[in-house]
Amino acid sequence: MKESDKYLKIVEWSEEDQCYVGSVPGWIGKCCHGDDETRVYKELCRIVDEWIAIYKKDGIPLPQATAGKRYSGKFILRTGKELHEALVVKALNEGESLNTYCTKRLKKAISE
Repeated sequence: MKESDKYLKIVEWSEEDQCYVGSVPGWIGKCCHGDDETRVYKELCRIVDEWIAIYKKDGIPLPQATAGKRYSGKFILRTGKELHEALVVKALNEGESLNTYCTKRLKKAISE
């Protein structure tokens, strides 16, 4: 396995740019683009390899790996007392638990 395989690489269509755009979440922002998805992915892989080489040359620690990471399905979110109360009230009005209410809202937010 190459060191660059440890990083999640995303190539997605950009409506704004009307082309495919490549990035590495949490490390390298939108860094390459083009009309051919496969070519953009290959370019993105080349860029990641270059960044790794630069980091190593300069003695900079590489970011934590993101590819193949497993998630537990839970995380702690600090909201503040007022927002917590408001969310509980909204959930109760919907006849849902706070967890169900927030999960539905988060799913809706990422699909927009």
